[in-house]
Amino acid sequence: MTEGAGIRAGDLPDDLTAAEAGMWQAFRNGSVYDLSAGDPVVDDPHGGHPWGPERTVRARIVCWLLLDGPPPLTGRVSALKLRGVRVSGPLDLAGGTVAPYLEMRGCRFDREVLLPEARFTTLRLVNCSVPRLEAARVHTEGDLHLPRCRFHNGVRLTDAHIGTDLLINQAIVYRDRTGRSIAADGMTVGQDLQAELLESHGELSLRSATVGVSLSLRGARLANPYGRLALNAPQLTVERTLYLTPAGLDSPLLSGTTPARGTRIQRFECQGGIRLDDGRFGDAVDLQRARFAFTDEQELSLRRVQVPELRFLGERPQRGKVVLSGARVVTLVDRANAWPGPGNLHMGGFSYENLVPQGPFPLVERLAWVAAATAEYNPEPYERLASVLRAGGEDEDAREVLLAKQRRRRESLPLAAKLWGYAQDGAVAYGYRPGRAAVWMAVLWAAGSLAFAHASRPPAPKGEDPAWNPALYALDLLLPVIDLGQVGLWQPRGGWQWLSAALILLGWVLATTVAAGATRLLRRS
Repeated sequence: MTEGAGIRAGDLPDDLTAAEAGMWQAFRNGSVYDLSAGDPVVDDPHGGHPWGPERTVRARIVCWLLLDGPPPLTGRVSALKLRGVRVSGPLDLAGGTVAPYLEMRGCRFDREVLLPEARFTTLRLVNCSVPRLEAARVHTEGDLHLPRCRFHNGVRLTDAHIGTDLLINQAIVYRDRTGRSIAADGMTVGQDLQAELLESHGELSLRSATVGVSLSLRGARLANPYGRLALNAPQLTVERTLYLTPAGLDSPLLSGTTPARGTRIQRFECQGGIRLDDGRFGDAVDLQRARFAFTDEQELSLRRVQVPELRFLGERPQRGKVVLSGARVVTLVDRANAWPGPGNLHMGGFSYENLVPQGPFPLVERLAWVAAATAEYNPEPYERLASVLRAGGEDEDAREVLLAKQRRRRESLPLAAKLWGYAQDGAVAYGYRPGRAAVWMAVLWAAGSLAFAHASRPPAPKGEDPAWNPALYALDLLLPVIDLGQVGLWQPRGGWQWLSAALILLGWVLATTVAAGATRLLRRS
């Protein structure tokens, strides 16, 4: 019987093998067609045990059923549900519309699966061995499930449209000829993208992808020793949360929630750079307990990311950089030992409104955090930190941050300005500790009064004989603006004249530094 003849009546084609005939009848009945041997070693689709013709079907017959198959039996819904089946030849459904439900579990494909521009309701490949999945611009109304599959030459989902969920939990994906493990640039997922416990060997590319709910890479292991990036996802949009966190290993079902205490876990690990530049995340980016292994040239790049909450709670990268330049975060949840050291943190233009440290994070370490991000003096990180602390009611810490900013700025000034800066710092701490001015004034006044009290009375102008008051005279010298009428009445000689000049100069220094501090206080208010 030629292909197509008698199909509408449900007749079996003449050239089908026994395995294919059984598949044909199971398709019409909508039942599972299971060719498993019952031995886990033999049935392992990723193992080396050969599968003979008794469990082999041709890809051409599979395509025939899916694209133009026979009608279902009365009262049944046709569906292709295969288990333990070997598919020979390339499965080519490119551009086709597949109406029947398709599910293949524990199957082995000899050649690539070609689905570009194909349309499905729901497609499930579970624990299958696939040389390559080529599915650019594929469209599903429901789910695309690829859990526990192994793809030996990569997966291509560029510009794919997944109606509900994309599941690739526990899949193992090796790179293709371009160095990518999964190429999913421009992909749209209606709900969740779950890639928990994924193993990616190559670049996982999600450039300009959109995820309608959450993207979970819990427990995933991404490694790309062949290139600079292990996760390349600029302009990624996730309506809720991106999880780069641990996954539980004890439960057979991945719940998509943070594992309970005491559960065996696998951390998210990344050997290679991560690029999330210009990403938009509706709820959070969660890096709790994430582990990064970078080279000196690689980085965790979060440039211009916008997210309500950044949970920076991973392990400190020993090498490489963390870049937050231009990122906008409402709440930064972090830990002191999660940040890299000096020279490896960049925060130019990084904006955040609230700080929620997990564990001890004293101000001295927070200042070191800012200093680590500014190899050269930059006032912005200090002013941002001070603003956040002041908004949280920590005015004293905010003043300490601004004082640290002035001291850092001083190191970049020429010698004369630097010396003047030291004078302001020592006198009133750049105006952030104005009480020092009163102490210095009192000390100088006492010292001057004591000195003039032991001096001979200086000569007064001719025709005048005022009373000599050493304390009042010393105070008049120290106050540069207020005239107490004492300095003009006396004419000190020799060393006393030098002492008078010194008190006048010190009075001006104190007044100038107090005025500078007051100006800063008024500007901040």
